Amino acid sequence: MLNDKSNQMVYLMDFVQDFLREKNYQMIQQPIHRSHPPLDALIASTVEALCINENVDQPEWVSKIPSVKEPYFVSGVESLKAIALVESPLSFRRRNVFVLENFLTRV
Repeated sequence: MLNDKSNQMVYLMDFVQDFLREKNYQMIQQPIHRSHPPLDALIASTVEALCINENVDQPEWVSKIPSVKEPYFVSGVESLKAIALVESPLSFRRRNVFVLENFLTRV
């Protein structure tokens, strides 16, 4: 059975895949919140990165999601933290969220 973080990551990666396949920009217009600051920051960073990659304006709600107080390393793997610090795209780093550079390409 998947834990809650795994479920959320599956949901997020499914969302990214659907967004990239469908090119449906309406999918990102409404705020996507989970009332969990690290996850909200991850979602906002993901949407911002998608908008940059697709060369579309990001929805207003994205800029209202603050950074998290403590660094959030999505992989949770200690040995990947240093790499994530270097590789994270700006949209993630500005919210104190750290991913590997291929985070959005694994879908």
